[in-house]
Amino acid sequence: MTHQNLRNAIERREATVAVIGMGYVGLPLSLAACGNGFRVLGMDIDAKRIGNLSKGISPIRTVSHEDVANANRSGRFDPSSDFTRLGEADLIIICVPTPLTRNREPDLSYIEQSAEGIARTLKRGQVVILESTTWPGTTQQVVKPILEKTGLKADRDFHLAYSPEREDPGNAVFTTKTIPRVVGAASEVALDLAATFYGQIVDKVVRVSSTETAEAVKLTENIFRSVNIALVNELKTIFSRFGIDTWEVVNAASSKPFGFMAFYPGPGVGGHCIPVDPFYLTWKAREVEMPTRFIELAGEINASMPRYIVDSLIDAMSRRLQKSLAGSRILLLGLAFKRDIEDVRESPALKVFEILAEKGAKVDFYDPFVEALPTAHIAPSIAGRRSIVWDVKALTNYDAAVILTDHTTVDYATAAAQIPLIVDSRNATARLSPVPGNVVKA
Repeated sequence: MTHQNLRNAIERREATVAVIGMGYVGLPLSLAACGNGFRVLGMDIDAKRIGNLSKGISPIRTVSHEDVANANRSGRFDPSSDFTRLGEADLIIICVPTPLTRNREPDLSYIEQSAEGIARTLKRGQVVILESTTWPGTTQQVVKPILEKTGLKADRDFHLAYSPEREDPGNAVFTTKTIPRVVGAASEVALDLAATFYGQIVDKVVRVSSTETAEAVKLTENIFRSVNIALVNELKTIFSRFGIDTWEVVNAASSKPFGFMAFYPGPGVGGHCIPVDPFYLTWKAREVEMPTRFIELAGEINASMPRYIVDSLIDAMSRRLQKSLAGSRILLLGLAFKRDIEDVRESPALKVFEILAEKGAKVDFYDPFVEALPTAHIAPSIAGRRSIVWDVKALTNYDAAVILTDHTTVDYATAAAQIPLIVDSRNATARLSPVPGNVVKA
């Protein structure tokens, strides 16, 4: 299909789109494309996930079962784990994880496997777009060579672009449609086709000069957050020594209409982006012998926060309860990495859980969104543990509780009334009036 013919097909919503990865990024994108009239192949290697999607069952809480069922009923959403069907698509979008290895180096295996799957059916005129967060150069240096092993050439036979995902699970204000899309490509044709597609499903598309620039945009966004969260976490450790409430400081500073942006402290950083993405640039920077001091320092500060929370708990128990941590019963309130979602990937709460268990505490957790911890990529001491059932009488059995995720549905007033000590790392109890006297901010 020629450039103009494909462009016309995209504008008429007659192009077929394949999205690889039906998770927090790929599924919302797929449903947005379906909702705008595109036929979408929802691809995933997890056959169980595909089976559930085919029945209208969403695998993630931030996408409703009804939305999936409606997409199925429209006849435009076709979940599949048969990657030979990629040949049916005009545009193929890669939305797969990019974690770090145990040595904190980029793991591009999911991207590579996706590219190899695409290569098996790659045809002339197809557009391949990478959305996964990665180091600048991945699209051209990793994806392109795999696809060109077919004998087809990028920018001549097929088109290659990069558009960083910007999903924020649980955010009710910004959606796939309202979050602007950055798009970069090596050729004007590829850039035009990719930007034309995103222009059909989002309100604004920002074109940049290359895939490398677009890749750097995503890293910059997350490094910005990592550094500023680290800064406010460090300020918290200092201000607490002076008896100053850091949340009150940040809220007051936010009254300045220019030159300040609010970031709030917590037990660290979590999720699939902020704890991981900055180190993609750190790794790549070694190639050109450039130090990344800000990035690494921010990582060190944020990684130190779980131990700071544990130390704050130990100190509060000693001063207020005259108890030691070993043998005490501790309840962790919230394990997800952010409020009102079920995602525990890289959650700093898991590290707090692990440290407390190592120190001999008897630890349970309650999270209304996390029924059980996974068994993979979790410390053996806590892998597979299940959330307790919320029971007011049972709360009296705990010596202390630590608020690690500020879920809006948790009854913190009842917890504070039943448990002798509450250590609040998220300022969740600020909504209580008055704040109970047994609450200690950490």
